[in-house]
Amino acid sequence: MVQSYISIDLETTGLNPKTDRIIEIGALKIINGQCEGTFSTFVNPGRKLEQRIVELTGICDEDLESAPSIEQVLPTLIDFLGDLPLLGHSILFDFSFLKKAAVNQKISFEKQGIDTLKIARKYLSELEHRSLDYLCEYYQIAHHAHRALEDAKATDLLYRRLAKEFYTAEESPFCPLQLQFKVKRDTPATKSQKERLYRLVKLHKLTLEIEIESMTRSEASRYTDKILAKYS
Repeated sequence: MVQSYISIDLETTGLNPKTDRIIEIGALKIINGQCEGTFSTFVNPGRKLEQRIVELTGICDEDLESAPSIEQVLPTLIDFLGDLPLLGHSILFDFSFLKKAAVNQKISFEKQGIDTLKIARKYLSELEHRSLDYLCEYYQIAHHAHRALEDAKATDLLYRRLAKEFYTAEESPFCPLQLQFKVKRDTPATKSQKERLYRLVKLHKLTLEIEIESMTRSEASRYTDKILAKYS
């Protein structure tokens, strides 16, 4: 079985990589079965967190205010990942957010991945649930849920436990497969769009949940239309 990989997990503002953003990254580098390093950072998403995300993760806006942006974080993360395959619980979710960030920065990001969720679905179909939380409880794996590095550590332990119980050389779920996610690059909001929004916010004394400077062109248009529809 694969002995060298990166166990990775992200916390995000929501579930859609095309509209939501990364708020925390945690990764564990495993070389020949041994942990050779960790990567952990908050990421400033340029927007306020919804209360449900605060409650789920324990991360709050104050934690992210001074955090680096994904544009600052991504090159360092890519160096850490190297050419190793990614391990994750529903790894395509994490890959999709990283792929989106890479496309926005015109950085190539192609990876193979191993998915503990797919392994669990194949071999543990009798279980009521196969979430990371549930499986960690099932296998008595210590787990601080919904924090990126802790989830990455738990996923690594879960992978080892599943491999010990179910791995055979012929079984493909334990082998890295090419990850695929198609996404278009976001176009930043134009100068005129941002200036118009600043005027509308000042005129109507509004507080937006997303920073104007971090908006894409489509986000700026959407917020402008929303304000005009309400106050015209």
